[in-house]
Amino acid sequence: MPSTLGAPEMNLEIRPDGAFDLLSLGGLVIRLDPGLVPFRKARECAIHVSGAEYNVAVNISDCFGLRSAIASAMVDYPVGELVEERVRAAGVTPFYRRFAHDGVTGPNIATVYSDRGVGVRPPVVFYDRANEAAAQLAPGDFDWPAIFGQGVRWFHAGGLFAALSDSTPELLAEAMEAAHRHGSVVSFDLNYRAKLWAARGGQTRAQAVYRRLVEHVDVLVGNEEDLQLALGIQGPDVERRSALDISAFGAMIDLVVQRFPNVRLVATTLREVLSASRHRWSAVVAAEGELLQAPTIELDIVDRVGGGDGFASGLFYGLLAGRPLEEALRLGWAHGALLTTFPGDTSMATLAQVEAVATGASSRIQR
Repeated sequence: MPSTLGAPEMNLEIRPDGAFDLLSLGGLVIRLDPGLVPFRKARECAIHVSGAEYNVAVNISDCFGLRSAIASAMVDYPVGELVEERVRAAGVTPFYRRFAHDGVTGPNIATVYSDRGVGVRPPVVFYDRANEAAAQLAPGDFDWPAIFGQGVRWFHAGGLFAALSDSTPELLAEAMEAAHRHGSVVSFDLNYRAKLWAARGGQTRAQAVYRRLVEHVDVLVGNEEDLQLALGIQGPDVERRSALDISAFGAMIDLVVQRFPNVRLVATTLREVLSASRHRWSAVVAAEGELLQAPTIELDIVDRVGGGDGFASGLFYGLLAGRPLEEALRLGWAHGALLTTFPGDTSMATLAQVEAVATGASSRIQR
């Protein structure tokens, strides 16, 4: 059973119907994954279509069977065609602002390179986001009244997209305002990445952008480091027993809600890295002044990329499905855990597998 502090009732108003259960706004990327071989020694790579916001839309569709959509940039060249095919295969409805490729410099679908790491060798991620099409997206690129007018129950976005350019935060604010006008819940994953913000004015600029956007947010996803670096929320001087200790996180939530009273729910994963291949995993959600914590388990990691997006999508599914908050938390925790057992950034799990892990089923072979 989870460690539970209180049992909050949710006052999140989720519309019961609409053409889409979830719409995400964000950049589409490809990740080149050489598996366990360090990238500098790689001879071949798997190609994963990814993007933090897109990952949530895929998981909501492919694993949880709901109707999802993505608003993003698309480039008319073979890499774009590959990405489009994957989006269709995942059952995600696209709303694209299309760009022509000049055959030389772009604009491009961004490329993310990864070393998975194993044991004492940590994973490494680096980027080529030069002339990225998604960074050129700006207010006016999408017909939000037409899109939200179809009915969107939940709108999701994140800090990775906000970091791409000066125009993407403006587009996010435009979309969030439209979402609220049409009765959608708005969620935002802070996803602070110092490497991305370094080219855009650093932490000072990042905090100004995040604080403005979070004023439009109902459901906030972010760990203690995100809250500190992205929002400037100071952590209390608490001696922590481990990365799974929620005492500091709980105190920070009070500060978040004081600063942003519009935020109804805050959630994050808790991860203690024993090695690149072995993590201790939990999750926590805060709502109505109370905390709920999921169980702690040890994970054997195949690919850690996307685990946080897996948690968010499972949590959102639970709330969209009308599950009690504790069940929604456990669905997110279980789905995030399962996602780390697959290669790639998006889910290969079934809803039945997620439900089984969430309710404590064993890992014995199923015959």
